[in-house]
Order: sequence, then structure tokens, then C-alpha cells
Amino acid sequence: MKLEEHAAKAVVLRPAGAPVGNSRLCATPEEVADAVREIGPSVVKAQVPTGKRGKAGGIKGADTPEEGAEVARKILGMTIGGDVVERVLVEEKAEIAREFYAAVLIDVVNRSPLVLFSTEGGMDIEEVAAERPDAIRRHVVDVLEGFGEAEARAMLKGLGLGAAEDGVAKLLAQLYAIFRERDAELVEINPLAELKDGRVMALDCKFVGDDASRDRQPEIAAAATPDRQTELEKRGAEAGLKFIQLDGNVGLLANGAGLTMTTMDVVNHFGGRPANFLEIGGEAYTKAEIALDLVLSNPGVKSLVVNFCGAFARTDVMAEGVVKAWEALKPDVPVFFSIHGTGEDEAVELVRSRLGIEPYDLMEDAVKAAVEAAQ
Repeated sequence: MKLEEHAAKAVVLRPAGAPVGNSRLCATPEEVADAVREIGPSVVKAQVPTGKRGKAGGIKGADTPEEGAEVARKILGMTIGGDVVERVLVEEKAEIAREFYAAVLIDVVNRSPLVLFSTEGGMDIEEVAAERPDAIRRHVVDVLEGFGEAEARAMLKGLGLGAAEDGVAKLLAQLYAIFRERDAELVEINPLAELKDGRVMALDCKFVGDDASRDRQPEIAAAATPDRQTELEKRGAEAGLKFIQLDGNVGLLANGAGLTMTTMDVVNHFGGRPANFLEIGGEAYTKAEIALDLVLSNPGVKSLVVNFCGAFARTDVMAEGVVKAWEALKPDVPVFFSIHGTGEDEAVELVRSRLGIEPYDLMEDAVKAAVEAAQ
């Protein structure tokens, strides 16, 4: 679940007490002019769920209502990162003294929350991390101990923040609280600004929430930007399948998300490119035809891997669904099976007798053959 800047500030930052500026969400040049008239000198910012809006020309200043309407006409309708700008956020112009970077995210190495801070805000943090890694302070959080202002002050020691240190420490503690309480995967502020009057203010906010927390976080789910889907992905969603279309040429059909991602990794290992993510487990018997049609409707698919590994779900039941789907659709792409686990003898015999195809003993061999066939 991704929140655009306006939603992130309204739904997660402001309720947590984090400092944000006065702003209004607008959809027309006339609304922007009215907002600038009310707020005063402002910044007009495109609202899309992606970064680098400024570089794309999606952030412009406006000191008068007339300027506001003019820049709104330039920004509205733009395409940034594949998203069309339909709304802009008009926010009071800040008198910036210094810009910082702050974020809380998941540290996949330590399997813990990670708090980041840098005095080099307003820049691409990836570039800062690559060119000057020492410019970023990191604090791996022990979830049992938590992270508060004391830990934040220790993290900021020696950076010369001066009067801004109190505000920054408080903000970092607030971000961690948001991260925990809102089931976040990422909370990022870039830039976090020290204003000329001494205040600290979040001038932007990127928020990504865990999709599995929709029921626990209904307010965030309601405010989240709808995922941009291809027609095939929409068909998959309507059928209750999690299908993600990719630009590769090896189609994949496997049971379980973990096995599917492993199969994708093996495709990449052998120099191929996965054409999709689609996991189908116990539903393989009832939804195999829909799933197979989704995978094969991708025009880039030149071969197919069917990889089943059964524990609780029987592979012969899953294979029966795929075999029936294959007989109904009669596709002409080469298919390579790997079947292991509960019911595998029956499943292998089923594929062999009904389709005349010999499943591979090793998943790696099936994937390698599919990659070669797709060349």
C-alpha cells in the first residue's frame, strides 16, 4: 500500500504529531489559484506514488494565485514514472536553512527495523549511499528495546545539528512509532528541513505499508494509491489470483509464493527472464485453466515451467487441473514440468500419459530447458 505525499502527511504524519506545513489538495488550476490566495507563497507538487518528481518538472513554486494557476496547467496531465498527474498539493513555501534525510525501513540482513539519517537531504539517497556511505547514520533497532528520542540523540551525536537536534530527534522517534503502529515497510522524509526560524518540518513523505495489514489499517488502505495494473493483472485480480506481469519470455506456474520466487531466481540464474509471477496452490484444480490462460496470454512467453512441490497439497490433484487446462486450451508453447512431494508418482504418470511429456527429476533441469527453449 503506497500513500502519495498528501495522504502520507494527512493520514500518518499529522496524527502522530510530526511537523508538516499548511497545504491543500487541488485538482484544477482554479483550485490551485484559490489555495495560493489562501496560503500565500506556495509550492505546487504533483501527487503520484513515485519519487524524483522535481527532476521531472512536477514541483514548482508559485508566489501569486496567477502563478499557481499557470504552473498547475503545466503539471496537471504530466506523466511521471508511468503515472498521470491528476492532483497537486499546494503547500506553504518553506524558508529552508538546511535539508536532511530521515527514514525507517526493514533491514533485511538483520531482520530488524532500521533508522536512517543523513545531513545530505534533498538528494537521491541511493547516490549518497553509493558515493559517501559515511554520510548516512544507521541504527538497527532491537524491537524489544524500541527506539525513542534517547536513541535518536545518540545516533545524531557529532553531526553538528545545533538547535535542530531536538526537533530531529523527536521526529525520528515519531517515525519509528509510525513504522511500528502503522505496519509500514518504509517511512521516508526527504527532505526533512531545518527552517530559518529554527523549526524542523517534513517537506515530503513517502509511505509504503504492508499489503497484509489492510484489515488492521483500514484508514491507510482507503487512502492508498490503487496499483497500476496491466489488463492481464486486472483479469487475474478479478479471478482472485495474484498475477504480476513481467517483461520476460519464460512463463511460470508454481504452487506457493516461495517456490514461485525460487523458480524465478533459477530462471535468472540460467540467463532467462521470468514473464510473470503467479502462484497457485490448492486452487490449481479449479483455477488452472484461468491461470494457464493468463500466463500464456502474455505475448512475450516463449516457454513455460510448471513447478509443483506438494506437502499438504497433493501434486496429482494440482497436475490434474493443469492437464485438463492444457487439453482445453491446446497451447503451442513448449512446457517443462518438475513435480515433487505428495502424490508425485501419480502426478508424473498423469502428465506422461495424458500429455506425452516426461517431467524432469530436478527443477534446475526443467528451468534450464525452458530457458533454452525460449531463446
